[in-house]
Amino acid sequence: MQIAPSVPRRSPRPSRAGLFALTLLVAACSDDAPERRRALGENPSFGDAMQVADAERGGRLFRSCAACHTIGMGAGDRNGPGLYGVMGKPVAGNSRRFAYTGALRSLGGVWTPDRMDRWLAAPAKTAPGTSMTFRGVADPLDRADIIAFLQAQSVVGAGAAASPPRP
Repeated sequence: MQIAPSVPRRSPRPSRAGLFALTLLVAACSDDAPERRRALGENPSFGDAMQVADAERGGRLFRSCAACHTIGMGAGDRNGPGLYGVMGKPVAGNSRRFAYTGALRSLGGVWTPDRMDRWLAAPAKTAPGTSMTFRGVADPLDRADIIAFLQAQSVVGAGAAASPPRP
């Protein structure tokens, strides 16, 4: 039995239409966060970050939160409470079924964008004794984007503002 010598195959060259479609796909998935960070400068205020917050990007960032939290209406709780409609609601009061820690319940007040920013930056510092083991989100623009996403997922009329418009 003879074995035919293997002939290297040339891969077909991509068509111009294929390259164009790929370029459009990459552009659609691009992230303008670096440009927004440069525009904000080195030490942006929370208000400045919220002015350029991107709720769609915040939704992509929220995927890491989804290991413990749900965001859909009526989706329930996981290791953390469901967060649909959390903005404007009492701290430790968004889910009737979730067993919030005394540390979080003792904060009182409601989830405002400023308070959520502090919480997302350092949960254990904001509520010492919390059961949330997440270290926090260091980047202020990432936090603003996540907060814009949470605002967009809030029930209309629940006291939470809509996402700020992008300039």
